[in-house]
Amino acid sequence: MIETDRLSEERGWETAKTLAEALPYIQVYDRETVVIKYGGHAMGESAVARQFAADVVLLKLMGVNPVVVHGGGPQISAMLDKAGVKSAFVDGLRVTDKDTMAVAEMVLSGAVNKEIAHWITVAGKEADVRGVGLSGKDAGLLTVEKTRRTKRDPDSMIEHEVDLGFVGEPTKVDPKLIKGLIASETEDWVPVIAPIGVAEDGLTYNVNADTVAGAVAGALHAKRMLLLTDVPGVKGADGEIIRQMTLEEAQGLIDDGVATGGMIPKLETAMAAVRAGVEAVVILDGRRPHAMLVELFTEHGAGTLVKAK
Repeated sequence: MIETDRLSEERGWETAKTLAEALPYIQVYDRETVVIKYGGHAMGESAVARQFAADVVLLKLMGVNPVVVHGGGPQISAMLDKAGVKSAFVDGLRVTDKDTMAVAEMVLSGAVNKEIAHWITVAGKEADVRGVGLSGKDAGLLTVEKTRRTKRDPDSMIEHEVDLGFVGEPTKVDPKLIKGLIASETEDWVPVIAPIGVAEDGLTYNVNADTVAGAVAGALHAKRMLLLTDVPGVKGADGEIIRQMTLEEAQGLIDDGVATGGMIPKLETAMAAVRAGVEAVVILDGRRPHAMLVELFTEHGAGTLVKAK
């Protein structure tokens, strides 16, 4: 029993030391906006989702203004299979027809969005921190246009347009609603945004969540954007994680073929967000518990930081 008490006391002193060491970083992010892209790597696992929500609440209570943008590709696929809706793919991209779009909106703006908002509210119950579920359709938050893609015929080498259906790209973000929520002096709201937008003609489109996160972060001039992925960061030609890079260096990784596969759109999103006004974007492993806290409040960081210079 005495040994247990001693270990408990030591842990208490270590915790106090950690908090004291975090003070300079806490001050850097005081009342600053951090946009978090939360993806499929952890969604659907309640224990991991609860831990993510608890970390978001902690950020809010430490003076940060977190804004969550989430995806939900695996959940959409599962619901489409359940509903018997067949999906077509072009170069790995899902063709979103009318039936698929209806399911995507139901899953993203409904089940997934509300679950994340709910877990944040549960985690923040004692301090009355509440998640607010939104989509790009609310208050004109996200205006989009139909995505245009081309494909080159391997025989004739002629490019022709590929119709991906109701897949969109952001053209405008109106951050008024988000700013109103995070600026409240009486309530602690955490906006949770589903990547659904509306075109000028009123049609609804599904949008890549990384792209939406970058557009929202740019419109809010966020201090940081955290892209939670399933890798520890961006690897260089030597296979080692690069802790920090400029826009020029990030583009070089793509041009030289060092960055491949899914890392290319991550880097492109990061670069676009920085050009739009975000101070820096961090690509980090969202599967690791407390990765966001390590990145923001310790000197070591937890991923790859992309900044202008």
